[in-house]
Amino acid sequence: MTAQEPISWKTAQRVAARISDREPFSSSYLAASLESDLLELTRVAEALVEVETGLKANGPARVRVTDRCGWTQANIAAFRRLLKPLTDRMDEKKRAKSLSSIGRVATGTQLGLVLGWMSGRVLGQYDLLLLEDERPEDQDIVYYVGPNILALEKRYGFPPREFRLWLALHECTHRAQFTGVPWLADYFRTQVNLLLEAADPKGIDTAVKKTLQEVTSGRNPVADGGLLALLAGPKEREALHRILGLMALLEGHGDITMARAGAEIVHNAERFHRVMHARRNNAKGLTRLMQKLLGIDAKLRQYEEGERFIKALEAAGGKELARRVWEGPQLLPDYDEIRDPSLWIKRVQISGSGSVA
Repeated sequence: MTAQEPISWKTAQRVAARISDREPFSSSYLAASLESDLLELTRVAEALVEVETGLKANGPARVRVTDRCGWTQANIAAFRRLLKPLTDRMDEKKRAKSLSSIGRVATGTQLGLVLGWMSGRVLGQYDLLLLEDERPEDQDIVYYVGPNILALEKRYGFPPREFRLWLALHECTHRAQFTGVPWLADYFRTQVNLLLEAADPKGIDTAVKKTLQEVTSGRNPVADGGLLALLAGPKEREALHRILGLMALLEGHGDITMARAGAEIVHNAERFHRVMHARRNNAKGLTRLMQKLLGIDAKLRQYEEGERFIKALEAAGGKELARRVWEGPQLLPDYDEIRDPSLWIKRVQISGSGSVA
């Protein structure tokens, strides 16, 4: 941490650790099989995803089974890398002003609370932040949060290897998307940078106040896009719209691939999906409030909207038409097209030679 950064990362890590460290990773005898199982099943999932999607990932995935605290550490590091261009761009005057208005420790505490809460619910995650100035071994990683996986297996009586393969299929699909589509990772980073380039750290304070006002009034201020939607001004909303469209596409494609690639192996997939869906939708109290504030409700809609989008394309032109979304950035749907697939189909007119009209 340096004096120039607008967030106290040490505070964030300390707060997150206090919240997340409630279920030691080694407390269950089943934990011994988890790492070897997930390494093996991730390899199986990679092969199944490649056959189903035609997307070939960039070599075998790096697999990291971690506890909740380890997951928060990885995400704090990711946030720090993500915000570095914004921090570097600020001159000393702006930096001093923003630091005094936001409060580095207060912001670190808020981030720690959020990540600590999320660490108890996340099962897997693909870290797609690929940066040239970072060590390769610290990037392009598929994470699995061991205690959470074990807890669900025990609570619902899930067959461990089936459930672990089911999880691996989803994360390996995301990795195939970002490493198997050559331009996608750079495109995603470009859109995020467009948001950060125009962002003002003082906007965080404004966003928090707006969030509290809207929640007090009984409205959900982050129904579409989470906190990013609040931070985005008119210039950034176009990039945000593209990011929302992309994320819906990725999540919908991930769910469809997950179901199809494992259809002959993961016999309990429908039950897994039903339990996880109910777990998300039946949240109450603080959990429900956190889901709303973080835009998790919006993310759940993205799964459904993205899935409907892909199925509409397949209905109109088969899998060949649906796979055209990976041909280049110009063929990616924006969020309006995700919600109304006919808009994308009209825009991408397929001629007899297969060219874009």
